[in-house]
Amino acid sequence: MTEYVLYIVLTLLALSILLAYGLKRINLPPLLAYLFVGILVGPHIIGFAENKATIHLVAETGVVFLLFSIGLEFSLAQLVALRSAVFGLGAAQVLLTTAAAMVVAHSMGIAWAGALVVGGAVALSSTAIVAKQLTEQLEMQSRHGRLALGALLFQDLAVAPFLIAIPILAADNIGGGLAPALLIALAKAVFAFGVMVALGRWVLRPVFHTIAATHSAELFTLTVLFVALAGAALTYLLGLSAAMGAFLAGIMLGESEYRHQIELDVRPFRDVFMGLFFIAIGLEVDLAAVPGVWWQCIVLLLVLTLGKGLIVMLIVRAMGYESAVALRTGVVLAQGGAFGFAILALALSREVLSVGDSQAILAAIVGSMLIAPLLIRVNGRLAKNLYRRSYFKGRELRVKNIFHASRKLKNHVIIVGYGRIGQNLASFLREENIAYVGLDLDPVIVREAYEAGEQVYYGDATHGAMLRAAGVRRAKAMVITSTDTHAADTIIHAALQRNPGLPIIVRTEDDLHLDELENAGARRVVPEKLESSMMLAHHLLEVMDVPTEEIMHLVEKTRADHYYNLRGYFHGSQAENVGDIPPDHYRRHTVVLPAGSRCVGKKIADLHFENLDVGILSVRRGNTRGQYPEPQMTLKQGDALVLEGNTEQLEAAEETLLRGI
Repeated sequence: MTEYVLYIVLTLLALSILLAYGLKRINLPPLLAYLFVGILVGPHIIGFAENKATIHLVAETGVVFLLFSIGLEFSLAQLVALRSAVFGLGAAQVLLTTAAAMVVAHSMGIAWAGALVVGGAVALSSTAIVAKQLTEQLEMQSRHGRLALGALLFQDLAVAPFLIAIPILAADNIGGGLAPALLIALAKAVFAFGVMVALGRWVLRPVFHTIAATHSAELFTLTVLFVALAGAALTYLLGLSAAMGAFLAGIMLGESEYRHQIELDVRPFRDVFMGLFFIAIGLEVDLAAVPGVWWQCIVLLLVLTLGKGLIVMLIVRAMGYESAVALRTGVVLAQGGAFGFAILALALSREVLSVGDSQAILAAIVGSMLIAPLLIRVNGRLAKNLYRRSYFKGRELRVKNIFHASRKLKNHVIIVGYGRIGQNLASFLREENIAYVGLDLDPVIVREAYEAGEQVYYGDATHGAMLRAAGVRRAKAMVITSTDTHAADTIIHAALQRNPGLPIIVRTEDDLHLDELENAGARRVVPEKLESSMMLAHHLLEVMDVPTEEIMHLVEKTRADHYYNLRGYFHGSQAENVGDIPPDHYRRHTVVLPAGSRCVGKKIADLHFENLDVGILSVRRGNTRGQYPEPQMTLKQGDALVLEGNTEQLEAAEETLLRGI
C-alpha cells in the first residue's frame, strides 16, 4: 500500500513538472497543467488515482489557503481608489453575468440551484491570467487595465456570498425559503467576522508580537497556519464554508505589520495545495462525456467569452467610456478562473451540482482559460480595427492637451511617473525654478496634482506621441521613476528616437538590469539598494570622522566604476525568491582549499580564472585578508578565496579549486 501511494505521488509530480514546463513555454498558466494531470490520471482515462476522497480533502485545504491569501491582499485603500470600477462595473458584471448564465444553464436542464452555481462560476474571471498578461503588455495602469482590476477585486469579494450560499442550497430542507436561509447565513458570517476582528485586535496581535520576538521562522509559520485553519474551522462549525473563514482570517491579518511575512510563509503551502486542488478538479472531468454534451460546452464557452465580454462592454459604455476602452475591458475579462473551479468543487462535494451537469461548464472554463492569453494579447489590435476612430480619439485629445500646455517650454525636464519619487523631484526642480512636465497613468494623482497647479498630465510615455507632445525634442533631461525595466526600455528608445542626445536618468530597485538599461541608452541608472548602501556609508564615515572630501571621492569613484565593488555580494540561502535573480547575475562565493586539493602549492595565475570570467576579490590566510591578490601568490591549504562571477562560472571555479587543475 505504501509503495502504491508513493508511485501515485511520483506520477503526479512527474506529470505536473512536464506539463507545467510545456505550458510555461507557450505562455499559459501552470495551473492548467495540474488540471490536465487530474484528467489523465483520473478514473476516466488511466484510472491511476482512484482514491479521490483523500485528494479532495487536500484540495479543499488548497482552497482554504487560496482564500486566506486573497484576504491578506484585500486592501480598503485600493477599493476606495477604484470604487467606481469595483462597485460599478464589478457589481453589475457579476450580477448580470450570473443571471444570464443561470438562465442559460437552467434552459439546458440543470436545476435552479445548480444553475446558480454555474452562473457564479461563469461570472468570475482569472486574476492570475489577467494580471500577468496586462503587466507584460504594460497595460495594467491603462484605463481598461484599471477597470479590469476593479472588476476583479469585486469578483474576489463576490466569492464569499457564493461560498455561503452553496451549503444552504445543499440542505434538504431550507426551511422558510432561500431568502431567510441566506439572511441567517449572512448573520453567521457577520458574527464570525466580528469574532475574528475582536480576536485579531485583542488576542492575535499580541500573540504575533510575542512570536516575532522569538525570531523563530518555524514558530511564526506554525502560528500563521494555525490562524488560517482556525478561521476555517470557525465558519465550518457555523455551517458555512471553511474557505469563507480563511478569507475572513486573511482580511483580519492583512492590516497587521506582519502581512508581507505571512504572505511569504503561506505561499508554498497555498501553491502546493492549489496544485492538488486543480488535480482534484481534473479527476471529475470525463473527456468521453464531452462529445455527448458538445453543444452545451460550446454554448457555455460562448457565454463565457462573447456573452460575458458583451455584458462588460455594455456596462463600461454606460459608465461613459469610449467603445474602444469598453471592448478592451470586455476582452480582458472574458474567461473563467480559479474561483470558478473553487465554487464548482464545493458544489460537487455538497451535491448541489451533479458530475454529469458539471462536465460542460468545466470544459468551457478550461477552454476559455486556454484562449484568454491570446485574446488579451490582441485586445488593442481588436479595438484599433473595430473602433479605430474611437480608439485614437481619447489619446489624441490627451496628446493635444499636453502639447498645448508644453508648447512654450524649453530646456525643461520630463518626469515619467509622478508617484512619491516623481513628486519629490518636482519639488527640487521648483526650488531651482526649473520647468518640468510630469506624465503618469494614475488618474487620481494626475487630477490632484493638476488641481494643485502642477504641470502633470495623464499619459502613457511608452507612446512616442505622448513624449513628443511633452516637448521631448526641446527637453534638457528626462527622469523615469518607474522600476518596470521593460517599460523603461521602451520609453528610452522612444525618447532617443526623437532626441538622440537627451540625458535620461532611470531608477531601478537594484543592479539586476543596470547594464541592460545603460545599453538601451540611459545616461545614468540609479539602483536604489546600492545608492542606499552608499548613503548609509556616507553617514557612517562622517560619524567616524572621515574627511568629507575623502567620502565624496569614494562615492564618486564607486559611481564611476558602475558600482562594481557593490554589485557582487553573498546572497545566502533565503535572500531572494527562486527565479528573482537571473543566473548570469554576478554574486560572491567563498571557497576554502581542503587538504586534498591539487591547487595547493599552485600559483593563482595557474588557475586561469580569467578564462572563466571569475575574479578573485580576496584571499584570507589565517587572520589576514588580502584584497585583490597578486597572480604570483602561492596557494596553501586552508586559504579562503572570495570569488565573484555568475552562478555557472562560480560552479566551474569551485570545481577547479576543490579537485585541482
